[in-house]
Amino acid sequence: MNWTVAVDPAARKQLKRIPKADAERIRAVAREFVVNPYAGDIRKMEGEEDVWRRRVGAYRILYEVRAKAGLIYVLDVRRRTSNTY
Repeated sequence: MNWTVAVDPAARKQLKRIPKADAERIRAVAREFVVNPYAGDIRKMEGEEDVWRRRVGAYRILYEVRAKAGLIYVLDVRRRTSNTY
């Protein structure tokens, strides 16, 4: 099944603040979501229905899987710190 990837405007804005090399790695991972959103270093977020996080170096991509619609909605992109979660 091919998925559609949508990115929240706040996540797009955050990507602009990230160094170019890291931002390109994150974009490459987001393009991989089209094939399989469950691949890679992922973990389901506790207390959330269909929200997952994927680790990309020092950054985390938070995304929601809407299986019925075939949609991956990227909620946020954050740098991992001691108080990220």
